[in-house]
Amino acid sequence: MSLTANRVDVASVPVRDASTLMLVRDADAGLEVCMLRRNLRSDFVGGAYVFPGGGVDDHDRRPEVGAVCCGLDDAAASTRVGVAQGGLAFWVAALRESFEEAGVLLARRRGQRELLRFDEPDVEARFATHRLTVDRGERRLVEICHEEGVDLAVDDLRYVSRWITPVGAPRRYDTRFFVARAPDHQVALHDDREVIANVWVRPADALARHRAGEMEMIFPTLRSLEWLEAHPTAADALAAADAITEISAILPRFTTAPDGELRLLVPGDHGYEDVGPAGGSPRVGVDDMALMARRRAQRSASDERESS
Repeated sequence: MSLTANRVDVASVPVRDASTLMLVRDADAGLEVCMLRRNLRSDFVGGAYVFPGGGVDDHDRRPEVGAVCCGLDDAAASTRVGVAQGGLAFWVAALRESFEEAGVLLARRRGQRELLRFDEPDVEARFATHRLTVDRGERRLVEICHEEGVDLAVDDLRYVSRWITPVGAPRRYDTRFFVARAPDHQVALHDDREVIANVWVRPADALARHRAGEMEMIFPTLRSLEWLEAHPTAADALAAADAITEISAILPRFTTAPDGELRLLVPGDHGYEDVGPAGGSPRVGVDDMALMARRRAQRSASDERESS
């Protein structure tokens, strides 16, 4: 994995709003999270393991979407994410992307509390078709909700972090991360288009596999796994998310270490403020970012062993 030397127009890449959803469940060995492997030919994070997620699109922002969202309106959602209006779109995008990429839809029959079940063959078949039509852009999720008489369970999502892609990446996103308990009667299945594999994994195991070079990830994914690792059950993770009162945007920056290695810094790291927002960053690919994330994880693990 070699670094790309091109330094032109790194600051001109637009930043797009995005959402990511960490679906968690309880297993015999403890909390597990659903992870997807992105298509190797993807323009962004190709081959990396991620949580379901993607860009907020125009349909997610339409006012009529609020009519099929339960427990949270746009005013409250916007206050939570620190925007004047349109904040509910981040919750809607997280649910839509989870449905498109993983086949999991957090929704309820209108007037009911139980999450939608796909364990009846006719329901499963209908929603499999709905998933394809939404993914292809042939229909909007709000249309499906009206047709099926369901509301999106936006109130089940907890907002936990915000990450902005560093200057120098080929695509940049301002991503809100959410966590939610996965429905009991739905089975996650990758779409075999944007993502080519899915796995339920303990956060500690995912981190160990990343350090071993078996699962490539980028830094926000690693930090999110570290946060999940501290919580033994889904209930613990959700309670911890509920206790978060303030969320600041995290914008990593690139810098060159004395040994010539390009490194990734986050707020609080020594030298972060000296780098500056753009940091003189080269244009880098996702393989470079994954490599930097793995090196940092390996250094952190080594430091922990030495301190113990």
